Amino acid sequence: MALKRLRRPARRSPRGVILQLHPPEILLLGFVTLSLIGTLLLKLPISTTHGVGWLDALFTATSAVTVTGLGVINTGADLSFWGQLIVLVLIQVGGLGFMTFAALTVIMLGGRLPMSQQSLVRESLNQSSVGEIGRLVRTVALYAMIVEIAGTLLLAMHWVPESGWRIGLWESFFHAVSAFNNAGFSTHADSLMSEVGNPLVNVTISALFIIGGLGFAVLADLHEKRTWSRLSTQSRLILIATLLLNMVAFACITTLEWHNSGTLGQLDSTSDRLLAGWFQAVTPRTAGFNTVDTGAMTLPSSLITMMLMFIGGGPSSTASGIKITTFIVLVLTARAFFQQREEPVIMNRRLSIDTVNKAVAVALAAVFMIFAVIMLLSITEPQAQLLDIMFETVSAFGTTGLSRGLTGELSMPGKFIIIATMLIGRVGPLSLGYMMAGKQTPATRFAKAPLQIG
Repeated sequence: MALKRLRRPARRSPRGVILQLHPPEILLLGFVTLSLIGTLLLKLPISTTHGVGWLDALFTATSAVTVTGLGVINTGADLSFWGQLIVLVLIQVGGLGFMTFAALTVIMLGGRLPMSQQSLVRESLNQSSVGEIGRLVRTVALYAMIVEIAGTLLLAMHWVPESGWRIGLWESFFHAVSAFNNAGFSTHADSLMSEVGNPLVNVTISALFIIGGLGFAVLADLHEKRTWSRLSTQSRLILIATLLLNMVAFACITTLEWHNSGTLGQLDSTSDRLLAGWFQAVTPRTAGFNTVDTGAMTLPSSLITMMLMFIGGGPSSTASGIKITTFIVLVLTARAFFQQREEPVIMNRRLSIDTVNKAVAVALAAVFMIFAVIMLLSITEPQAQLLDIMFETVSAFGTTGLSRGLTGELSMPGKFIIIATMLIGRVGPLSLGYMMAGKQTPATRFAKAPLQIG
């Protein structure tokens, strides 16, 4: 009697399993992997001056990979040159996107990106089309290199005469990369408070993180089109909204903090106050540097700062938050409703229902997540003030890096909560929603349900 040979099910290779994941899942897995690798590297004896704990190393690595800037250690004092270099590499890879780096490596070796990898790069850069991904990746790398080198040279004009060639150039390069990638890491214990009255440092750093926060698609559009009328609708919206938000924030924060003895009020000259007010107004949406004590800011200024951190920067940028385009769509949708229009319209273009739904989903997911984190931190950090917890949560979600002083006082559970918040904030609330719920097509089209709203 012949026996049939049983065929064992083929084993899936790790690569095959990974490729079957959705792009948002791969992105989250990539950021987690980079954080773990960074943790191991920061635990090496050559990386620190006196050693750091595993949790502090994980927190620092995650903060760098997600380009947040929240820190539980002193980057300049606790990390050696090699440790600072590790942090800088994590910032660069995390800021531009690890899939962008992988794609750039393939392109430099003369290869072509498969469609599956193009989709990953598209998700990493937050693009709606896979067309010309290779060209966009080259553009991203070129712009990053040019802007960071230019920033280094400008900052070196201040720090080289002050600290010498070796230390001055390293500080200039570190801050240029950190600023362009919207990381907020500094080798100075007080961030940039010692440079509060220095126009060169303030203008250069703020220009770097504003450019990084616009998004690579906008920069590429500006380079190719060159004239305002030829720019895409999205590019024009981002540029206008960035200018308006920065100017409104500057006017509000400068006015509210002008006589505050803990912030602008301690500065003697009007020019220093205006410069510090400008810096504190533009840093929340993208970076995490500060030139005055964030913890000493008034309650209204803190609330404005949280709002700016929540909004964030542009799509495909090194910043996070719900993104400025999401905020624009929400405002336009509300305006269309009050004007009794069926669809939001901007620049003679109407917004599709899919765009509106996506914006609402992103905003609601972000609000729910922030509320959940605030509740958890209020349990793990009972000694902390509610304002400090709210500020820390929004800063971690927006990967901004500003803090009112709570970061260094976090308990072990609190650190894990902030680590998870930074990772989710970097990947994006909408990506998290895609991972948690697959796309479903209903078999039945139901009747509309009339509901009273408001």
